[in-house]
Amino acid sequence: MGILNVTPDSFSDGNRFFSPDKAVERALAMEADGADIIDIGGESTRPDAPPVSTEEELRRVVPVVERLAGRLRVPLSIDTTKAVVAEAALSAGAEIVNDISAMTFDSRMPEVVAATGAGIVLQHTRGTPVEMQKDTRYGDLVGDIKMFLEEAMLKADRAGIPPERIVVDPGIGFGKDWGGNLEILRRLDEFSSLGRPILVGTSRKAFIGKVLERSVDERVFGTAATVALALAAGASIFRVHDVREMRDVADMSRAILQGTR
Repeated sequence: MGILNVTPDSFSDGNRFFSPDKAVERALAMEADGADIIDIGGESTRPDAPPVSTEEELRRVVPVVERLAGRLRVPLSIDTTKAVVAEAALSAGAEIVNDISAMTFDSRMPEVVAATGAGIVLQHTRGTPVEMQKDTRYGDLVGDIKMFLEEAMLKADRAGIPPERIVVDPGIGFGKDWGGNLEILRRLDEFSSLGRPILVGTSRKAFIGKVLERSVDERVFGTAATVALALAAGASIFRVHDVREMRDVADMSRAILQGTR
């Protein structure tokens, strides 16, 4: 899953693809590099990121989705917590909703996903980006995350979203400290009991910088380690900035594990 942030303030690539022309060019390049999904976001969800109005988020993402729909061979995902934005993006050609709140921030989101037949990524977080890093303590980190995701899956079921349209994401970096992020990766195989594909988003994140003492643009090898180990532990979707490099990491790791090309 290639990350396409059409924002001025994302932690790694803010403002690089803010214009529609640059965003379209970037999406086409990521597809050529091996992306299976392009994930478009118009609101930064980094820690302490300020909220963006619905109108502004729509202005940022809908033109990009409209221009990419039909040009790409791979599906488009809309990274949003707002039902109105999801609905508009899906109408413009997106096929998946990537909701960091697991449909808890907007009560209309389950209805929109169910009605449109979209896929949904249910991610764990604790509080909004402004709040989520204020308290990163857990009684049972993996158990608490699994319980949250199980409840989100029940909500999806009650809304009429079939399980085959659901992906789960433990939310690395969302309401967790660096040690918690490492624990999630170490125990990632425990999420297989949820019975749904697991998405992992570690790309260039702060915990990698913490461990390696590397700046954001120097975390590609740290990210590669997380992708290889997460794949071995059962993850099947990787949300990344460096598509070509992580495609190689994933393909090589899979070849080793399965003994095939």
